[in-house]
Amino acid sequence: MTKLTISLPAKWEQFLKRLADDHQIDLNSVINELFAWAFSNPESKKQFEEWLDDAFPQKGEAEIKARSADEDLSEDEEEREEVSEEEAHEDRDYSEDRDLKP
Repeated sequence: MTKLTISLPAKWEQFLKRLADDHQIDLNSVINELFAWAFSNPESKKQFEEWLDDAFPQKGEAEIKARSADEDLSEDEEEREEVSEEEAHEDRDYSEDRDLKP
C-alpha cells in the first residue's frame, strides 16, 4: 500500500474522526474502508471518473471545451445577426409597400 497524505475539509475530518473513535479504529482505516466501499463496483468507479473529468478536465480538454464553447457562442451570435437583418429587411419591404399604395 502507498502512503499518501491528503487534506480533508474540517467538517469531514471531524466527522470521520468521530466515526473512527466510535468504532475504536484509526482514521486511515475509516478512509480506506470508505474508498473500498465507494469504488466496490465498476459502475461507481465509472461515475466517479465521469464526475472528475467534468469537474477537473484532463490537460488539454479544458482548452478544447473552452474553444468549443466560444465557437457555439459565435454561431449563436451569427444566427441572431441574420435574424435581425431579415427582420430589418422585412420591415423595410413592408414600409416600401405602404408607401406605394395610393
